[in-house]
Amino acid sequence: MADDVWLVVGLGNPGPSYARTRHNIGHLVADELAARTGDRWKQHKQVKAEVVETRISGLRTVLAKPRSYMNESGGPVSGLLRFFKVTPAALVVVHDELDLDFGTLRAKFGGGDNGHNGLRSIRKSVGTGDYYRVRFGVGRPPGRQNPADFVLNEFSSTERKDLPFAVDRTADAVESLLTDGLDVTQGRFNS
Repeated sequence: MADDVWLVVGLGNPGPSYARTRHNIGHLVADELAARTGDRWKQHKQVKAEVVETRISGLRTVLAKPRSYMNESGGPVSGLLRFFKVTPAALVVVHDELDLDFGTLRAKFGGGDNGHNGLRSIRKSVGTGDYYRVRFGVGRPPGRQNPADFVLNEFSSTERKDLPFAVDRTADAVESLLTDGLDVTQGRFNS
């Protein structure tokens, strides 16, 4: 990649009441990546986000978790892009995906928002949908449950047993995307 720095944003909602919900998978993956580097999260003064400036496989990388609610993720992401002088082509967003079964991963570049309010907010603020996404499947809600309520609930007890492995695998996919590119990552992780 020609860019000097990658920006990896884990989407989620702030606060302990959301910490273990399906919508916060992006935060969980960002936490795993930060733990791997041994770096600590810091509050960014100019942008409403927590950040870790680090290196992943030798590549300068900024990990970020917006402190805004999911539907308002675009402002912090846009601010981070400007502050760190990153183009959208070096942006990776990790987020939940209703249309994929639990734990299924899909890495992709660009595309629509598919009803995801966090992605819609980013597109509106950044002015493009042309950035990398690592989509983590959370599955569809059972019965007639509202999808918004479903993603704001915690993972089921069965899912919680597999969650550490799934988060670890998703962090591996992000690292692969940075170091090996999209085609290799898709071949390894798009299940």
